Amino acid sequence: MNGTQDIQEAFGNIDIYLFDQLLKGTYQNCHTVLDAGCGTGRNLIYFLKNGYDVHGVDHYAESINDIKSFVKNTLKSRASENFHIAPVENMPFENEKFDLVISSAVLHFALSLGHFEEMLGEMWRVLKPGGYLFCRLASDIGIESSVRFIGNGRYIMPDESERFLVNQEMLIRLTKKLGGMLHEPIKTTNVQNLRSMTTWCVRKMDND
Repeated sequence: MNGTQDIQEAFGNIDIYLFDQLLKGTYQNCHTVLDAGCGTGRNLIYFLKNGYDVHGVDHYAESINDIKSFVKNTLKSRASENFHIAPVENMPFENEKFDLVISSAVLHFALSLGHFEEMLGEMWRVLKPGGYLFCRLASDIGIESSVRFIGNGRYIMPDESERFLVNQEMLIRLTKKLGGMLHEPIKTTNVQNLRSMTTWCVRKMDND
């Protein structure tokens, strides 16, 4: 097996910016992991194969059935029981359960500012003090003149799709409001002026 195949085997089709955090060792002391809006689990392969206590939710039953089947039949793991059909804004977990919460390409599907705040608040609720929130979400950073605001945080994108968009000032304000701190600078990738994807990495301040 060549090096590329080895990497694919170990990490799957992982978000490159989540991979970056793994390479930096950011999450080396994290043991419990939640993917809020996990889809079929593309960001969880490494965690599942390396002994983490991994959980996930998604509102699409088909996606949850796919990841349950993969975990049970391919990985031969009981962790398949940890995946649930549930909306991100109403997850079936106790407070402060997870060391790491992943939200990759989920929050920009918020239907309104209120919906966005519900999803974010729920992810923060289940995150332990001292834990990490990894978010990748659409923003207007660098494409401000190419998007059209239609109200309640939502915009028409250059491809005519609708998205909830954030900006840097909003993310900094939310970080403070939540009681968190940026452990990485906010980073944005502009994709040919069609969309911008921003990485927002926050650590929840310890109560102590």
